[in-house]
Amino acid sequence: MSSSESRLSSSLGLGSVLAVALCTLWLALAGHLDLYINPRYSVFTVVLAAVAVPASIAGLVVTARGHGHDHDEGHDHRPGGAARRTRIVLSGVAALVTIGVTAAMLVLPPTTLSARTAQQRSVDSATLSNATGSQAAVSLLGSTSVDTSEYGVKDWAALIRQTTDTTSLVGKRVDLTGFVVPGADGSFTLTRFVISCCAVDAQPVGIGVDTDGTIPGQGAWVRVRGALAANPDQSADARIVIRAATVRGVEQPEDPYEY
Repeated sequence: MSSSESRLSSSLGLGSVLAVALCTLWLALAGHLDLYINPRYSVFTVVLAAVAVPASIAGLVVTARGHGHDHDEGHDHRPGGAARRTRIVLSGVAALVTIGVTAAMLVLPPTTLSARTAQQRSVDSATLSNATGSQAAVSLLGSTSVDTSEYGVKDWAALIRQTTDTTSLVGKRVDLTGFVVPGADGSFTLTRFVISCCAVDAQPVGIGVDTDGTIPGQGAWVRVRGALAANPDQSADARIVIRAATVRGVEQPEDPYEY
């Protein structure tokens, strides 16, 4: 690889690091970082980004100045020769990449994972229980003193999948918020994404909802109140669904994910 190609690679790499670090800090200041990573990693991520900004800027300055003269410059005896012009061009490219990515993050509003993504990633898949981390909740199922009022979609979905005797769940009252993933038979699945580390590994979890009312549109956020009941569709994999008393549209929560 020539020194010019090496400088291009270094400049683009440093520019990308700077862009990502700046975007990370902006997301943290705007309160949107939790849309991309699990909150328990926020402090660590912000610290890394704060270190990366001055480090990458210093690297770009060193690259622009041609620290450690390359062979091309050694053979270019003209003042302000081709080697210097190359450094300027490459530094400009890196700057444009940094500015472009950062500007896009500032202009485009952060978005959450969609119902279409949930369908693509298979809501309530066979590996769902491994992503929920709700083993403690399952072990408390037989206790009547357990307060389930704070259980989310993730917790109930894990209980339903991991409990062998689902009759113990029938009649349990639920009050849950999630978004709608329509089913093929006119039903829908109340869904939330569970993030273990970041949005890339997010897994959709859901519970089927049985209602006599109108099915909300795909991706709509709703609050469902009702009780768990045996699934009237005996051929379905899910043995338990929510028999909804009310299904009311709501705004997307400030933190739409579960952890």
